[in-house]
Amino acid sequence: MSESLRIGIAGLGTVGVGVLKLLQRNSGELAETGMREIKVCAVCARDRGKNRDVDISGYEWFDDPIDLARHEGIDVLVELIGGEEGPAKDSVVASLKSAKHVVTANKALLAHHASELSSLAEANGVALNFEAAVAGGIPIVKAMRESLIGNHISRVYGILNGTCNYILTRMQQEGRAFADILQEAQDAGYAEADPTFDIGGHDTAHKLSLLTTLAFGTQTSFESIYLEGIESISLADIEAADDLGYRIKLLGVALETESGIEQRVHPTMVEKHSAIAEVDGVSNCVAVDGDFVGDVMLIGMGAGSGPTASSVVGDIVDIARGNILPPLARPAKTLRPYERARMRAHAGGYYVRLSVVDRPGAFAAIATRMAEQEISLKSIVQRPPHDQLGGMATNKPTKKPMPVVMITHETTEAAIQQAFSLIEEDGHVLEKPQMIRIEKL
Repeated sequence: MSESLRIGIAGLGTVGVGVLKLLQRNSGELAETGMREIKVCAVCARDRGKNRDVDISGYEWFDDPIDLARHEGIDVLVELIGGEEGPAKDSVVASLKSAKHVVTANKALLAHHASELSSLAEANGVALNFEAAVAGGIPIVKAMRESLIGNHISRVYGILNGTCNYILTRMQQEGRAFADILQEAQDAGYAEADPTFDIGGHDTAHKLSLLTTLAFGTQTSFESIYLEGIESISLADIEAADDLGYRIKLLGVALETESGIEQRVHPTMVEKHSAIAEVDGVSNCVAVDGDFVGDVMLIGMGAGSGPTASSVVGDIVDIARGNILPPLARPAKTLRPYERARMRAHAGGYYVRLSVVDRPGAFAAIATRMAEQEISLKSIVQRPPHDQLGGMATNKPTKKPMPVVMITHETTEAAIQQAFSLIEEDGHVLEKPQMIRIEKL
């Protein structure tokens, strides 16, 4: 057997501890599959004395992750600190410049610096592996870098955040409000104390930017992603979607168009009997449309100690085997500048919910505003008021709100938003209109 592959782990949180446990438990099998021993030699974290439920006494301790990254006693830095700047970026850069391989689960770092870090890795002949940064235990990065590399990919999309999927699933299954489910998700550890990063769509957008680069060979462009979270989704929307034959999911979608690449993260209505509609709870899924392979969908656990550690260790084994590939599937110097697609009509149409003042002429005036923006309506349904329909407070008690749901034919978001603006100016609605895309998957 060849000499050991020496590992240094920076960050001993949930994932870091999971990696240590996996390596300790399965060291024999890993030595056989990787064709050499994988040996943890050093670790780094903020608090040496913290109880982590794993023995770290046999590893050299570092207080500074940059010192660990430069340590001559390691061959691979496993960066599990997190964050797009600061110690995470500095330690990764130091490791690559020292000609040491890097394995990371840091989606934020890569969403903003993937091209720069890939160039650095390639210049020094080392790996930059990041399977765990996208969809936890789902091996989508490896699939796109290797198995699907012969395909021209036209679209990649998926459910990329387990917290949002958990909340939307519970709302649909239990008929309970967003705020109640969010609180339970926080209590159960599925959502952070400050859940903005998850429910606002930022986590999904970081992952989508990497999938976009892998799919289309463009430089990462996180700032070009249209971003909308699930904060505005009410139980009224969940129930209306169900009545219409849909489920609501937070999707990340990237597709190639004639004018460039379109990237968007937003709540989406999908047909309730489609495969993606049945991905429930904290699970993730990623789908890829290729010209030869057709449609491929991978489903699994998108976060957590075990699934994420599994992906980290898979990346380490690739290095042990000598499988060093361009981090972003293509050499960094060949990545095309990102060109944002021009606005176009959304083929699936839109779901619109309005809280309409119940008075003569209101419905007709709303329909007129829609027609002025050349929005064709597929259906209009007047729904009974719902206890969970929020935001209806008004200083005009004589007005009674009536929920109205409309489904449009293909149109642009600009047209929808302009119609909303005029309808609000007319005083026919008592809360901000709700709009959700209907996606054809």
